[in-house]
Amino acid sequence: MMFGSTRELITWIVPYLPAGAELEYRDSQAMLQYMDIDGDGLYEIFGVYRLNRKPYLFVLKNYFGHFIYYYPMPPEVEKKAVRALSIFRETRAVYLFPVVMKEIGGKKWGYIDAKGKQILLNSYEHAADFQENDLAIVGLMDKSGIINAHGYFIVQPKYDTINPFSEGRAVVNDLQGFKVIDESGKEITDRAYSIIVGEYKEGRVRAVEKDEHGRYLYGYLNKRGKVVIPITLEAASDFHQGKAIVKTKDGSFQLIDLTGKILQSYPYAYVSNYGQGLLAFKENNDGKIGYIDENGKIVIEPKFSSAESFIDGRAIVSVSDNNREQYGVIDRTGHYVIKPNYNQILYLDEERFAIGKEMDPKLPCMRSIYALADSGGHILTGFIFNGITKFQDGLASVSDAQHTYFIDKLGKRIEQLPMVRGSGSLSFEKTLIKGDVDERLHYFNRNGELLWKQATIVPLNNNYSVVEQKYKPNKDYLVYFPQIEGMKIHQEKVNHALKELAGVKPMPAHTQLESNYTGDFEVTLYEKNLLVIKITGYDYPFCAAHGMPVEKYAHINLKTGSIYQLKDLFKSGSPYVKVISDLIGDQIKSNEEYSSYLFPDEYHGIQADQSFFISEAGLNIYFNPYEIAAFAAGFPTFTIPFEDLKNIINGNSEFWKSFH
Repeated sequence: MMFGSTRELITWIVPYLPAGAELEYRDSQAMLQYMDIDGDGLYEIFGVYRLNRKPYLFVLKNYFGHFIYYYPMPPEVEKKAVRALSIFRETRAVYLFPVVMKEIGGKKWGYIDAKGKQILLNSYEHAADFQENDLAIVGLMDKSGIINAHGYFIVQPKYDTINPFSEGRAVVNDLQGFKVIDESGKEITDRAYSIIVGEYKEGRVRAVEKDEHGRYLYGYLNKRGKVVIPITLEAASDFHQGKAIVKTKDGSFQLIDLTGKILQSYPYAYVSNYGQGLLAFKENNDGKIGYIDENGKIVIEPKFSSAESFIDGRAIVSVSDNNREQYGVIDRTGHYVIKPNYNQILYLDEERFAIGKEMDPKLPCMRSIYALADSGGHILTGFIFNGITKFQDGLASVSDAQHTYFIDKLGKRIEQLPMVRGSGSLSFEKTLIKGDVDERLHYFNRNGELLWKQATIVPLNNNYSVVEQKYKPNKDYLVYFPQIEGMKIHQEKVNHALKELAGVKPMPAHTQLESNYTGDFEVTLYEKNLLVIKITGYDYPFCAAHGMPVEKYAHINLKTGSIYQLKDLFKSGSPYVKVISDLIGDQIKSNEEYSSYLFPDEYHGIQADQSFFISEAGLNIYFNPYEIAAFAAGFPTFTIPFEDLKNIINGNSEFWKSFH
């Protein structure tokens, strides 16, 4: 059977497409091919269709004059089909990729095309990847909006957060609460909810509200934004294969379908992690975890401390050993294919696992170092990876102590693809390879050639610039620090001070440190001769609940080389400490918002050398975490207009004249 035209092909394959599916087009041409894709001498029809805005590859197998779906599709057939169709994707589609640049005032984001040409200027505070629906989430004025590929706002920047689209819907959040929008930006929920959890899966998303007792209750919304399963549940999972696990207010667990119909009830203290017809369960709250089938029959006896969902016939479980969790992998009979000898195991898709062991056996909570294993329990590499991503089309990104690169499913490096010095990840993004390595962005073409990377120079004017330097003496110590170019005097002294302020100090190269430190900087203000640089950092001690952020400011006169302190702004002998302390005290008393996060009676004024920074709004005084507020409050900051300080400011001082 041969076909004379694309129209004839379309007529033939339409009955085989799922309900609601539409063929994918590029430049008004259907993404269809007709050729012998599996090498048996008979031509197959294959192409791409869209369902719920997502693209899917299909291959119709020719059996001597009639066609059936090629399922399961052998990997080699899939690869040939993708390769044959790639001409449509690569030559007829215009893709954009987010890029970032440091500027005066902070970071700005824009978009380049696949050749590295700037298409949308750096005008956003943050910018995400364009999704399959050709929409991207961007930030402006501390709000999030959505743009199309031409840079036009589909959704104005008015939401506090916008989650990525899933099944044509996105969850947004503003002062009213959580809502759902469609791809036109229309709010499809008729009211806001306390929380909407995650994203749409199988046409459902979880909505959460508080009851009269302050308890959170769960229910489900459909794709029209309507409550389809009432918000009366104590707990609820995402839907998987048309089923979800829920817990009712009376404490019982149930398996339900997409309409909320109860398929099965379980008389157990805990039921969760539905996958491939099996569910993790506990007979009592203090007991071990095993697996039951959908009917509630025990399939694997309870003997685990934790148990994840079954995927591809395997599940990650753990057992307690001297108060330490040891992880392994079991099959559907409960037998170990990877024995519980590891402090962490991650499923990487495509029948591959990352198995982790302690870097320091005395500190099991420290980061793991990983090896690659298959689903049969064979360890394919040594324990050499500090990070490893999920496999996609037979490739995964890994980082070792020195580099980031791609490996195949046997753990071997792909020589023709990029290897980048530093730690991070690489990923295929449409027609390019995106690298996020040592907290900096790179793009490569498919030949592995560098196409774009973040600039390291912040120009101030024709005379001055700030140059970014990198210091990474140890895999767990990374600092980007500023150096000024163009100063006629005292440049070396100023740059030495900036290095010290940023945290550049001697550090052992191969010793395991007790914490991970990252440091960076921003140019927040350049006015006349005054340059203000914000030094940031985050110190995370391994095994701690959280790290400690660092924030410092350098106020530099580019003509004289002076680095100013707070006292340099005021008249000699003036009571600036008391004046500023009283003004901040008045702000605290007059604004009820401060009482929601400041420690009661902990504010006692400022110090003579109090942390500060100059901005266009005035003098800003800030406090470190825990100083006068809880950690979550960050750096409480109080802005005082210069007009309120005019009686004590020294208008003839070098500091004042540097920016006036």
